[in-house]
Amino acid sequence: MRSLPTRRAVLGASAALAGSGLLSACSDAGTGPATGQGSTGHGAMRHGGSAADTPPGYVDPAGPEVRAAEAARKATGPLTEVKVTATATPLDLGGGVSVRSWAYGDTLPGKEVRATAGGTLALTLANNLPEATSLHWHGLALRNDMDGVPGLTQRDIAPGGSFSYEFAVPTPGTFWFHPHTGVQQDRGLYAPLIIEDPKEPLSYDKEWVVVLDDWLDGVDGSTPDAVLASLRKGMAANHAAHGPQAGKTAKPGTTGATRSGGPDRLLMGSESDILGKEAGDVAYPHYLINGRVPADPSVFTAKPGDRIRLRIVNAGGDTAFRIALGGHQLTVTHTDGFPVEPATTDCLLLGMGERYDVLVTAGDGVFPLTALAEGKGQAALAVLRTGAGTAPTASTRPAELESRPLPADELKAAESVALDGREPDRTLQMRLTGNMQRYNWAFDNEPYTPEQRRPVKAGERVRIEFANSTPMWHPLHLHGHTFALGTGGQGGARKDTTIILPGQRLTVEFDADNPGLWMAHCHNVYHSESGMMTVLGYQL
Repeated sequence: MRSLPTRRAVLGASAALAGSGLLSACSDAGTGPATGQGSTGHGAMRHGGSAADTPPGYVDPAGPEVRAAEAARKATGPLTEVKVTATATPLDLGGGVSVRSWAYGDTLPGKEVRATAGGTLALTLANNLPEATSLHWHGLALRNDMDGVPGLTQRDIAPGGSFSYEFAVPTPGTFWFHPHTGVQQDRGLYAPLIIEDPKEPLSYDKEWVVVLDDWLDGVDGSTPDAVLASLRKGMAANHAAHGPQAGKTAKPGTTGATRSGGPDRLLMGSESDILGKEAGDVAYPHYLINGRVPADPSVFTAKPGDRIRLRIVNAGGDTAFRIALGGHQLTVTHTDGFPVEPATTDCLLLGMGERYDVLVTAGDGVFPLTALAEGKGQAALAVLRTGAGTAPTASTRPAELESRPLPADELKAAESVALDGREPDRTLQMRLTGNMQRYNWAFDNEPYTPEQRRPVKAGERVRIEFANSTPMWHPLHLHGHTFALGTGGQGGARKDTTIILPGQRLTVEFDADNPGLWMAHCHNVYHSESGMMTVLGYQL
């Protein structure tokens, strides 16, 4: 198997070569927002490339085009100011399970951030971690130099340093934030971001933010970096080392030890009737809702008859979750922050990075909110309590989970956000490549480098045709935009992250209305870090 450098190694090498940059670097002393010196057409140059590394003629992440787009958002609403610290800390997962990990503050998830649509969010991230980090605002169409991708839109935030992100937030919805550095997201570095609508059209009594996660960091010596190193050896090598039953024991993934001394956590044969024969790569010891293990779940209290809005976020690294609330139906109102025509279902399937908003009318009693780790057998649990009754246990499986989850491509965008039927000005074709045997995930067999550019131009309607030639499913995420599923005239749901199944094709469309350099990648953190990322670049 050919060994590829990790994204951290690529960017570290670039940083080592860097001279003076066009974006403000994050030093030990800390910095404010990035500032640009205009469009040079050499976007990678600021991060250590040379003029030859990047084709000329592309918008700079801090250039005048980006500043003009930000000004056009006309953020006249309130300013929300927040300070967050990324730090190594003990975390209590409940049920007697405690770990030492990295988190925003000392809670899991990090404290949710709320801002008002039409206003401005100003968040300063202090890095108290032992290595560099970053912060990406998942799902937001924000200014490009605030997108938080080291080596592309900003420099790493060095240990002991800080960075001040500030940008307009014109669109309400359910979002979240996490690092875009290595596999840090598979620690405790994530938190929900709620952009509230000052003219909220929905009517409900209570709101419940539900964050799903798969957890291994700090358990029996496991770390995400050690798991990635084991995966990158390729499943064929691990199969040879551990035998044909590797990953199929009573505790999947504990077939061998990593250099850190923890189990390798590799998972083979995780089969789903929806996702296919390989539902995931990693066997996690715990699955969480709002940072709690099923033996000691978080409890949400309400009154019978209350109308509750659930904002559901999948913050996992390698796990799709099938989620249902026992005894209730879910009325889907939004996906990835954008409204849809209301649709009712028993359960939903969320790939990593996806979000759904649903409404439920609470019954009388105690009800399990169960998130089944699709294809992995275990589940996360939270509890809705509106009256007397016995609490559900970790083994509870609501009957609603047996129903077919409502697919995203069956949802229709609300009229207010539906794309019109305009024909595309440009079509990009992207083939997903790679396999578990070599762990060589990529687009078009080209592992990510920061110099990649797939050109688009401002004002275009862009169609992307994805073809998944791999044996695995992938949650595809586009930064800085939302796309419509299908073609514009079909009124498909507006999303920024969506699932593509093995051997299938997927067509999405978006309007190129946010200039800069934008990542498109698989949101399985181990796939992306192994190379399944690329860059859409706006041409001048």
